[in-house]
Parts: sequence; structure tokens; C-alpha cells
Amino acid sequence: MQSTSSAAPDPIEKKQIEPTAGRTLDARAADEILISNVVLTSAEPAPPKSSSEPTQFSVEKVASASVSPDKLDLEYSKRDLAPRRECKLELSATAIAAAMVKLNLVAPCLINQRFTVHHNGMMFSEVTNSDGNSVLTIPALTEQPVFIVSFPGGNGVVASTRVTSLENYGRAVVQWRGASRFHIHALEYAADYGDVGHVWADAPRDMKAAALGEGGYLTRLGTMAIDNPLLAEVYTFPVATAVHEGEVRLSIEAEVTNGNCGRNVEAQTLQIIEGSVAKAQEIVLAMPDCNAVGDFLVLKNTFNDMKIAQK
Repeated sequence: MQSTSSAAPDPIEKKQIEPTAGRTLDARAADEILISNVVLTSAEPAPPKSSSEPTQFSVEKVASASVSPDKLDLEYSKRDLAPRRECKLELSATAIAAAMVKLNLVAPCLINQRFTVHHNGMMFSEVTNSDGNSVLTIPALTEQPVFIVSFPGGNGVVASTRVTSLENYGRAVVQWRGASRFHIHALEYAADYGDVGHVWADAPRDMKAAALGEGGYLTRLGTMAIDNPLLAEVYTFPVATAVHEGEVRLSIEAEVTNGNCGRNVEAQTLQIIEGSVAKAQEIVLAMPDCNAVGDFLVLKNTFNDMKIAQK
């Protein structure tokens, strides 16, 4: 798979969008800027059958806003999330290697039930098992992460922990709702598509590589086993402990499917670098007509590339 715009024609009209002068927007602003068929906005979070020549979009980062737990649109509290109907819920959060958190949910009266996990602007959907339990491993986005689990009926529970190693890692998140397919592609140390250093959904690695400073890994969050799910992908790289210097180039690919062709699809990105505050961007993307099903749109400049200096 190539990611350049100079190759042979493909079913999607080629477009190269030149970067425009960006504006830093206050977190409360709702300004919206349209660039061809890609819109980035600072609004609050809403949220490859291979193609040989994906269409490329060069997207200037024109809108960003700090996301902090007290500014989230999810105005939950422990009182608001108090279990109802005598349903006793338990949630524990434990920091583990590579700035990850193990979340353990016990909900014996909510068997095979959908729930949503909220963490610092990131949201994804899961389902309890036949015992009403769920164990998840989640990338932390802040050193003192708070996790909220909410159920459609109003039940919910909160847990928090401390992650002291987060400053050693950079993280990039893309999240969306529904059956659209977004993928983060990380090209480490000048790697090309298909090389060992190409990390994405089909070659995700695991957190051991990052814990040893050898490279990054991808975590996919959420389940497709429910209607209209919230889904996310998170790429993690050990920027402070990497054994080699170099650069990680980051992009997002959106697959054209029968479910999204000819429609607008929405996603959101978050990024943290060495423990810095997460920044959010909203993306609205006009998908090509259905004769382009199976192709991919490449969104560049939605993330800052990661620079790794020799230690």
C-alpha cells in the first residue's frame, strides 16, 4: 500500500489540500473551518481490503482545544451514578506496565448489558459477560485517570488510579461512532507500508514492545457486537525510553464501505505527548460515491509526528 498522491489514477478523484494558516481556538469556541470535504472543529466531543493507491488529504491542524476532566460534556458525579434498583456495582482501576490501566467491572445484575467507558474525553462501548463482569486494559490519557462506566438505564460507577509512567509515552487516539472504519497508521523510523515498523490494526504489536523501548503498539477499544457502537484506536510509543532516535509518522485512513459511501462520517482525535494535556479535534469527512467501496482516504496532519531524541 502506498501513501503518495503521484501514483496511477484511482476511482476517487485526487485532491491535495494545501495547508492554510491555522487558528488556535479557545476551548469554548465553536468556530468551524471547511477545507474541501474535510472539516475540523473545536466543538465538544460527539466522537484495509487493500487499495493500492489511497487518495490523500493533507489537513492543516486548524482547531484544537484542551480537554480536561472538569470540562467534559459528561457531567457525571458519584452521586449521579449511584446504582439504582439495589444494583450493586463495583469498579476498580489498577495501573500496569506501559502506562496502561486494568479496569475490572463487577455488575451481577446487569448480565450481557451494553455499557460505555468514559476517560478524559475518550469514549467506547462494551458489553458485560454472562456473569455481569468485564475486564478491560485501557491506555491512560492522564497521570491521575478517572474512569466512568455508565449503563443505559442510569446505573454507573467511577474508579480512579495513578499512572506515574505516562510522561514516558506519546499517545494518539482516533474515535468514532457506528460501522465506519478508521485506522491509525504509524510508520516508525522511516518504515514504509508493510515494513516491520508499520504499526496498525493488522500489525498492532503489544505493550511489551513499548515497555522495553523497542517500538509502539496499537490498542483497539470497543466492540462491534452491538448497534451503533462507540469505538476507538490508540497508538502508544515510548518517546522518553526508546532505544533509537528518529521519528514516527502518523496518519489516519478511513475506509470507503457500503455503509458510509456517499455520506459524511465523523470522528475525533486526541493526542498526548510526554504527559501533556490531551488535545481534541473533530473531523467531518465527505466520503466518495459507492463506486469507490474498498478504497481508503488518507488524512495527514491530523496528529503531530513523534520525534524521538537519542538518550
